[in-house]
Amino acid sequence: MAQQQAKFVLDESRIPRAWYNIVADLPVKPPPGLHPGTGQPLGPDDLAPLFPMALIMQEVSTDREIEIPDPVRDAYRLYRPSPLHRALRLEKALDTPAHIYYKNEGVSPAGSHKPNTAIAQAFFNQQEGVRRLATETGAGQWGSALAFAGALFGLEVKVYMVRASYDQKPYRRFLMEAYGASVVSSPSDTTKYGRQVLAEHPDTPGSLGIAISEAVEDAVTRDDTKYSLGSVLNHVMLHQTVIGLEALEQMEMAGEYPDVVIGCTGGGSNFAGTAFPFVGRNLRGQTKTRFVAVEPLAAPSLTRGVYEYDYGDTARMAPIVKMYTLGHDFIPEPIHAGGLRYHGMSPLVSLLKHEGLIEALAVHQRPVFEAGVLFARTEGILPAPESAHAIRVAIDEALEAKAEGRPRVMLFNLSGHGHFDLSAYDRFLRGQLEDYEYPADRVSEALAALPKV
Repeated sequence: MAQQQAKFVLDESRIPRAWYNIVADLPVKPPPGLHPGTGQPLGPDDLAPLFPMALIMQEVSTDREIEIPDPVRDAYRLYRPSPLHRALRLEKALDTPAHIYYKNEGVSPAGSHKPNTAIAQAFFNQQEGVRRLATETGAGQWGSALAFAGALFGLEVKVYMVRASYDQKPYRRFLMEAYGASVVSSPSDTTKYGRQVLAEHPDTPGSLGIAISEAVEDAVTRDDTKYSLGSVLNHVMLHQTVIGLEALEQMEMAGEYPDVVIGCTGGGSNFAGTAFPFVGRNLRGQTKTRFVAVEPLAAPSLTRGVYEYDYGDTARMAPIVKMYTLGHDFIPEPIHAGGLRYHGMSPLVSLLKHEGLIEALAVHQRPVFEAGVLFARTEGILPAPESAHAIRVAIDEALEAKAEGRPRVMLFNLSGHGHFDLSAYDRFLRGQLEDYEYPADRVSEALAALPKV
């Protein structure tokens, strides 16, 4: 019997030449972002203190394709195209008729999918004369990626790292500092808002909402600095579509097409990057693929949040956007998937969920790590806790296919490796890992705190 192919690799010449903008194919127009002070629709001048004009234009573009500049494509060549794998050993362990494929974004220098947008953002900022970037990070994957991109384009980078992750993942901080970034625990004493939070809640574990507030304050109070965000916003989703665009070609190489595409969701960039090019085919009537966004039960914005306008940060300085949200004051439990602890969700991902074009599932922390360990013992890659959320659902889908006795083709994004998450895996293997769940009755509290627009 012929040996089945396990890896599908594109030549460097196949790196996409344009990002895919799903806005061009959406059945409804996305609700506009609003100014946090006036509540009026945002204009380019409102966003100029935070972002360079090139990114602002991408944020509001309705063009289906946006060209990738040559310097960005050249930097992508350090790790793109990323390989597509068929998880043959995992399939065998599950004894399933399902075919499981995964896009391995952990091969990037920073170890995750985040450089896809970090490189682009650093380039466009450098082109407009920006010398310094301020950002937040949860687990540290985004901070590592922007620190790496800053080194490529000669920019200073200041990272506000959520305190829970700052304490849990010191090696992520060390990596950021090795790339040249300055990293502080958030809330910090380096911003007015950080000092305010520490005075009121000295033992807070922090949150992405708080860290975003600190980074935004940093950017708007300095002339040489812009703000950089690793998820949520439209231009970030756009840059990540290189993942799905490559996967479309690689699935063609494999001679199959996914029945279901799976991705973990915190702010949405992982899921969007993989799924949006495939969603676009559905929207244009070419295919009928299912899409499953997976989130933690400790921060289940898509499955237990409300679809309303809310602030992107805790201090109410960032734009107001319509999204699934748990409320901007939400302080998550310290689960180890730090990148999935955000209170809201990408407006574009939220819109797709609201329109019934994608599904969403929420899962507990322990079953997620169980899936991560099984993946490591079969495929050899220890996944980041964020990525293990997608693996959990891929395994469940494969077992469902087994029970039905019918084949199913699946694709998920292995968004990063878990080499800096060994302490979390240690807790799991020792039986010390907690499970957290967001109480459903707290949704009313979130509603009460939403802005009146």
